[in-house]
Amino acid sequence: MKQIGWNWLGILPFFAFALLFLVLPTMNIVVGAFRTPDGGFTLANIQGLASPRIIDSFAISIKISLASALLGCLIGFAMAAAVVFGGVPGWLKAPLMTFSGVASNFAGVPLAFAFIATLGRVGLVTMLLKQWFGINIYAMGFNLLSFWGLTLTYLFFQIPLMILIITPALEGLKREWREAAEVLGASTSQYWRMVALPILFPSLLGTFALLFANSFGAVATAYALTGSSLSIVPIMLFAQIRGDVLQDPHLGYAMAFAMIVVTGLANLAYVIMRTRAERWMR
Repeated sequence: MKQIGWNWLGILPFFAFALLFLVLPTMNIVVGAFRTPDGGFTLANIQGLASPRIIDSFAISIKISLASALLGCLIGFAMAAAVVFGGVPGWLKAPLMTFSGVASNFAGVPLAFAFIATLGRVGLVTMLLKQWFGINIYAMGFNLLSFWGLTLTYLFFQIPLMILIITPALEGLKREWREAAEVLGASTSQYWRMVALPILFPSLLGTFALLFANSFGAVATAYALTGSSLSIVPIMLFAQIRGDVLQDPHLGYAMAFAMIVVTGLANLAYVIMRTRAERWMR
């Protein structure tokens, strides 16, 4: 009994942290979404989400999340496959995984500043392309403070996250499966199309859902990069919390509640797909 007590005492800080900064704020958001300023029950806050401005913000956020998640999956999968199966030198794997672990958590103001300093109107890469090659990417239509600019910025942490998650799944593909396919006369493309990809599909779909949720909930990077020029949900919610736009705290609670639902469903899909994928890897 004493051993059990000490074990629980060791993880008590984790439960306290989760309770104070995750459970209680979430409960406050859920309750606030269905309350009036006087404390009564109402559905008016949820109905307020149907306003055109809020619907447009959710649409933009979902599009950016889908685009960054899809590109992150494709590029990250290609890089991970090159390291695991390709002719890339083996010594590159450890630095790549280390960098991915760091870059997947690099976001917020530092990331926004890095991209502004690199691809802004007077950024390093922008000026080098203009001076050395005569290429003005802004004259060609590129804008860092836009849909594709924000999507490109999100890829900095989406691709490393994809690499971290999909690499163990690729390493879990058994050599016997490929050898059996080759014995039966399957080509490399047939092996990937009929054997490897169906096995990896739950992992790929689950990781896509996780990357979607990761992008959908990002606020610091988007706000520091675009300010209020791009009306995505986190920026509108942030502005509402400061009280300079919507000036309706309970509508803000409803927006936050809707974000919790979207990200919760995405994370639930990831957990389900991850569980199915682990059955094949055992």
